[in-house]
Amino acid sequence: MNSLQTLRARAAVHTLFPHTSLSLAIERLGFIQADPIRSPARAQDLILRHRVKDYRAGDLEKKYAELSIEEDHFYAYGFVHRNLCEHLHPRKTSGLTSMEKKVLDAVRREGETHPAALEAGLGRARVVNAWGGYSKATTDALDSLHYRGLLRVVRRANGIRIYAPAKSREEWPAALRLRKLILGFVKILAPVPLQTLHANIARYKTLGNPRAALRDLIEEGILEYVTIDGKFYVWLRQQETADELPATVRFLAPFDPVVWDRRRFEHLFGWAYRFEAYTPVAKRVRGYYAMPMLWLDNIIGWANATVADGKLHVDVGFVKQRPRGAEFSRELDREIARLKDFLHILH
Repeated sequence: MNSLQTLRARAAVHTLFPHTSLSLAIERLGFIQADPIRSPARAQDLILRHRVKDYRAGDLEKKYAELSIEEDHFYAYGFVHRNLCEHLHPRKTSGLTSMEKKVLDAVRREGETHPAALEAGLGRARVVNAWGGYSKATTDALDSLHYRGLLRVVRRANGIRIYAPAKSREEWPAALRLRKLILGFVKILAPVPLQTLHANIARYKTLGNPRAALRDLIEEGILEYVTIDGKFYVWLRQQETADELPATVRFLAPFDPVVWDRRRFEHLFGWAYRFEAYTPVAKRVRGYYAMPMLWLDNIIGWANATVADGKLHVDVGFVKQRPRGAEFSRELDREIARLKDFLHILH
């Protein structure tokens, strides 16, 4: 193998470990990105189905309360293992607005709280949200208090977050938190381009000097790096390698760790993947929720999967040409069959 092929194999095998239990998969990943779109299922479920034995859509939400996870924001919003989540906080808890104080008092008084329950007592005023649209003032306050770490999500009811006061946390030294967060980012997205790493750990500058902390981790031998095509990549020193990858087709979620970094994706796989759910229909190239299709160590195309009248419909496309031979066709059929099982589709 040349060096680019070796790097691609590392990326393919690192988080696509052999199927295990849900709790162990979450611990090993550290973070699972969430997304509400179901096409054909939520991103968190599509990510976990490749790593958890007999996983079915919705299992994470059903078992959330018994798992060692929290809904929180890491490099994106999702589900964070508590070993990592405890180092995200405390975030800034001072300077609460009047509405935030009222909402916090209400949740502390009532315990588990549905957002709709707050509207009756605090009104239905609207505010401009971070995306330029409008949100209910109570909902906006809940989001802010959750991000600050003053509230936590205890469960969901029909997809809606139910909040409660956050549990007490041990306060770790800032330098230790910074190191743990850098390692958590590398752990899930390795091998990670240095440019991507710098951009994402910069958000933790309130904890210290992220670049200096990264240099220390490299000098101590905890992390290592390599230069390929003039690009720096960082990974854990003990990261898994693979001499031969299984002949398996996988439809990956647009936010799967293997494909999340679009800069890395284009370098490793030789084409530009874009998430087109919010792209006007006339301008879409590959589809509303095109899932990158991994074959061996290469992402060779994409799949669009929809469910209509209780049946799964899958359309696939290829960057170059469809692989020849019966082996690929057989493995493609097996992946479609696995997707049906995951979605509870019988036909």
